[in-house]
Amino acid sequence: MAINKVKVSGDLELKDRLVAINRVTKVTKGGRTFTFAAIVVVGDGKGVIGYGLGKAGEVTAAIAKGVEAAKKNLVKVPVLNGTVPHEQAAHFGGAEVLVMPASTGTGVVAGGAMRAVLDSCGITDCLAKSKGSSNPHNLVKATIKALAEMRDAREVAQCRGISVEKVFRG
Repeated sequence: MAINKVKVSGDLELKDRLVAINRVTKVTKGGRTFTFAAIVVVGDGKGVIGYGLGKAGEVTAAIAKGVEAAKKNLVKVPVLNGTVPHEQAAHFGGAEVLVMPASTGTGVVAGGAMRAVLDSCGITDCLAKSKGSSNPHNLVKATIKALAEMRDAREVAQCRGISVEKVFRG
């Protein structure tokens, strides 16, 4: 299955969102050294989403590195009337996610890391469930994997060799 990678261009208005920040301590002979790891999600609110991990000695530098990494890792997701086109499950590491479409007005019913990904992607109505690990790194990766594997009706019709007009006429 081909994942729709997106190149960063000047016309893409990406908004970044911090998902989680982790303080890491290294104890040496001279004392403790603190570094920070930040996982960041960027999206344009129209179906383009990416994630990145930044590590640095300061929080702001870690977030900036995460944003740069996320811009190199963008994928296109089909968004249909503010929701996803169909149910999709995916797992990454110990995290399993299930993303389901919802009717208009439902809102994003998801927790923590999954909510950040779905909001950044431009999905306004969706039901989501995470099973297994609650590690935000794996949850973000599993959610983006599930969204990237989704296909809209036009793509399925094209794979089956049916004309797109015939599908949408009735």
